[in-house]
Parts: sequence; structure tokens; C-alpha cells
Amino acid sequence: MANKKIPMRQCVGCREMKAKRDMIRVIKYASEDGEKTEICLDATGRKNGRGAYICADSACLRAAIRNKGLERSLKTPIPGEIYELLTKEMEELETR
Repeated sequence: MANKKIPMRQCVGCREMKAKRDMIRVIKYASEDGEKTEICLDATGRKNGRGAYICADSACLRAAIRNKGLERSLKTPIPGEIYELLTKEMEELETR
């Protein structure tokens, strides 16, 4: 039997390649009214939208904020309020 291929993704914070299921997806998607774009964490990995992957570690999120890795991957400027929300969501995921 052939071994199953494990999908790999690169973290935008630490730039390491890791298994897709070990990472958290950050997505940019159009709001319901279609007027603006929204950014959120996608812990399930199944939501529609342009995605970037980050390790489930707040240090990687801080590195992604510092080197603007999320902005480059999502191809949009990200305001500070969104980073605060992402940091809170990441802390909630780490405590689970």
C-alpha cells in the first residue's frame, strides 16, 4: 500500500513547513453584504476565502505581525483592531 501524502503549509510567522492539520488558517473573505472584507481565524480550515496558515502559537502570530507576513499573504492591509482580535482568538484556542 502506498503511504498517504500529508499536505504541508508554511507558517507566515516562523516560515517553517508543517502539516496542514497542525496549523490554523487565517482567512480574508467578503462580508455578507459584499461591501467590505473581513479577516478571522478559521480553526476548522473549511471556510471560503483567501487563506494564510500560522502555527497554533502566539509567538508565531507576533512574528507574523512584526514582519507583516499576514498582510503579504492575504494581499490587504490589516488594521490594528484586527490584530488584537486575532491575538484574543489565538489565546482562546491555546487554552482549549
